[in-house]
Amino acid sequence: MTNKALRRLAPTVALLAAGALGLTACGSSGGSGSGSGSSDANAVQSALTKGGNLTVWAWEPTLKQVVADFQAKYPKVHVKLVNAGTGNDQYTALQNAVQAGKGVPDVSQIEYYALSQFALGKSVTDLSSYGAKDLSKTYSPGPWNSVNINGGVYGLPMDSGPMALFYNKKVFDKYKLPVPTTWEQYLDDARKLHKADPKAYITSDTGDAGMTTSLIWQAGGKPYKVDGTKVTVDFAGDQGTSTYTKVWQQLVSEHLLSPVPGWSDQWYKGLGDGTIATLATGAWMPANFVSGVKNASGDWRAAPLPQWQAGANASAENGGSSLAVMQASSNKALAYAFLQYANQGAGVQTRIKGGAFPATTADLDSPSFLNTPFPYFGGQQANKIFSESAKNVLPGWSYLPYQVYANSIFNDTVGKAYVSSTPLSGGLKSWQDQSVNYGKQQGFSMG
Repeated sequence: MTNKALRRLAPTVALLAAGALGLTACGSSGGSGSGSGSSDANAVQSALTKGGNLTVWAWEPTLKQVVADFQAKYPKVHVKLVNAGTGNDQYTALQNAVQAGKGVPDVSQIEYYALSQFALGKSVTDLSSYGAKDLSKTYSPGPWNSVNINGGVYGLPMDSGPMALFYNKKVFDKYKLPVPTTWEQYLDDARKLHKADPKAYITSDTGDAGMTTSLIWQAGGKPYKVDGTKVTVDFAGDQGTSTYTKVWQQLVSEHLLSPVPGWSDQWYKGLGDGTIATLATGAWMPANFVSGVKNASGDWRAAPLPQWQAGANASAENGGSSLAVMQASSNKALAYAFLQYANQGAGVQTRIKGGAFPATTADLDSPSFLNTPFPYFGGQQANKIFSESAKNVLPGWSYLPYQVYANSIFNDTVGKAYVSSTPLSGGLKSWQDQSVNYGKQQGFSMG
């Protein structure tokens, strides 16, 4: 899950793309991840029969049981599961290992926004020759598009984060607020709530790159265009960005957003005591409510994401990860076999039972999944909302091939709009300019 605020990256990760730029498009990355599809597919079964050792770097907790079940089914295979850190901490360690040429795992968990950067650096293997391209119908559109990069498939989706609006029903009932179906109505709710209780806010936002880009995505924005090494960054002229900033600027200017940082102790307290009344985020969030906001069980509900245009049903992704086979792996076929088990086979059900939100369409459409009651949400069958959201994720979104770096400078650019007179549009333009300059420095052809 991508459920932590982004932190500033170590320089080694920020410069991840630097070594990649002989500026070839990221197609097949060679080695045993390329060549004849049939022979490589046969190699997967042979690798399972033969057995061997795998090292997997991942922080996602449900993989512990997946590894145990996989080893029980294939006793000749030994998997060493390593938590090398969450998100950016792992990426720093991973890139250091790649640069050193030793200690690289066979498989790594890589979030969708970061995957293209590792693909460009040729650190991960194109899985096309193992038959991965045939899996397009297996996964929901958002995650599947995120692992398809410049004609190659660089990971298998592990989970997904179709967005929903989580709201405190107790608070909404108390102040007779309608559950918003549009962002304009959300803004109106924010004003009414804060007027009724100056200590209460519609949500917490101190500037978050992931949420900002997700809401621009939902508004139909496409500020990033990537074609191999040709990259365009344009927030200033992007209509979806303009739609987002028109509403969000009012929330910022009217001080309708809680200044409490996300994922802090104060934030959890605010979700529990009603001073933070909603949260627009990915479908992976319920488990965090259960573990982190126990005292508000029964108060919260899930609803479809408010729309930028009345009557629409657009959604976007927020968070989610893939499992990727590292190019340095000496046992790629066995590594891909683990990916298949964990993200396509029996491991998916294991992870769902552990609280993960799937990326697999079969599970998203399963009656047992859809009808699962959530005691925390008063028995609500919230998966129906999440599954519908997954189907309505707008197509065509792209991340930068150096999104990890771009997100690391968000607070120094867009973040200023939350603490000064800088408008959001100005902050986004600054983010755009610095992202373009970095791209040029790394050898990209910037449009």
